[in-house]
Amino acid sequence: MEKRPFVSKEKLEEIIKEYPTPFHLYDEKGIRENAERLKEAFAWNPGYREYFAVKATPNPFILNILKDYGCGTDCSSKTELMMSDALGFAGHDIMFSSNDTPMEEFKLADQLGAIINLDDITHIECLEKAIGHIPETISCRYNPGGVFKISNDIMDNPGDAKYGMTTEQMFEAYRILKSKGAKRFGIHAFLASNTVTNEYYPLLAKVLFELAVKLQKETGAHVCFINLSGGIGIPYRPDQEPNDIMAIGEGVRKAYEEILVPAGMGDIAIYTELGRFMLGPYGALVTTAIHEKHTHKEYIGVDACAVNLMRPAMYGAYHHITVMGKEDAPCDHKYDVTGSLCENNDKFAIDRMLPKIEKGDILYIHDTGAHGFAMGYNYNGKLKSAELLLKEDGTVEQIRRAEKPKDYFATFDFCDILKNMKYE
Repeated sequence: MEKRPFVSKEKLEEIIKEYPTPFHLYDEKGIRENAERLKEAFAWNPGYREYFAVKATPNPFILNILKDYGCGTDCSSKTELMMSDALGFAGHDIMFSSNDTPMEEFKLADQLGAIINLDDITHIECLEKAIGHIPETISCRYNPGGVFKISNDIMDNPGDAKYGMTTEQMFEAYRILKSKGAKRFGIHAFLASNTVTNEYYPLLAKVLFELAVKLQKETGAHVCFINLSGGIGIPYRPDQEPNDIMAIGEGVRKAYEEILVPAGMGDIAIYTELGRFMLGPYGALVTTAIHEKHTHKEYIGVDACAVNLMRPAMYGAYHHITVMGKEDAPCDHKYDVTGSLCENNDKFAIDRMLPKIEKGDILYIHDTGAHGFAMGYNYNGKLKSAELLLKEDGTVEQIRRAEKPKDYFATFDFCDILKNMKYE
């Protein structure tokens, strides 16, 4: 699959005049079209809903776009709950899926009427202690352990993950929750990350549907919804084929018809909790080449760094790079593309074949729309970049300003140590 930017060099040059690089740019048209496709893929299920994983792209402008398509929010922290509340998401518009959860976050989730998804059986007692009761609608997160395979390919290792309850704990949790007043139950599981295969969701659905039938039969609990969570990935590399969401939706429907309907459970709602699939391809980190270095290797230094995109430095993740205006030029130069952090892993690409890069060239780093800006930090005193939205009409809106030094020093506002510092 050829990877092409969703914006032209000319448009970027125009944007840069007002908003200096680096910045994250999002494609409103692409986001909307993708959200519509997802709705269509699961339209066969009357109760279907996507709960967008706020952690992937925690920006109110983005959340409001997704709200137009009936999406709720999946939150994992107090601030994500606060943002959802401020944007008008209320009650069961919000799914609260947290782990190692502070009491105050359980309290806020309950106050907002969110669906609480318990990560561990011990959290039943914690939740009851925090809010004084067990909600009538409650969900439990499932972890079957072992490895998760599709055919002979190992997709991930749930047994090594800190999330979820064992099979035995799920049955015990349902019985306890039912005895404490819960009436409507959900099941949630996340067994593999960033899968680029149409088989993952249908196979996961089969596992959860079979569990739901057994849980309802043996505990008498009414299973109302099954949350397939995330895991549908995107093709970061040009040689990968993208997932076909229509085929995925159809695969889940077949499993639903084969397992749930014969068990008299054809009223169960299907939920998803996608982040990367919803936003990943519709965001890019735009940066400018500012240095070149010729030592034991050839280096191109850009004005972005791992503060702006942590994934390559953190676990060697691949992000495709387009040198704007040189899309059709031969990739006959081998570079490490680096940022300026005092860490040797601050590299967006290692030994990457690219066209010859000159200082001043604009580099478009693909697929940063999810887990891009969101994973930013301030090491070396670096400041987070702006986020911009390329709107459907071709205009650009700033949806988060770039940090300023005063933002970096703001948490010292309780003392006078830096009172004489001059900054804007």
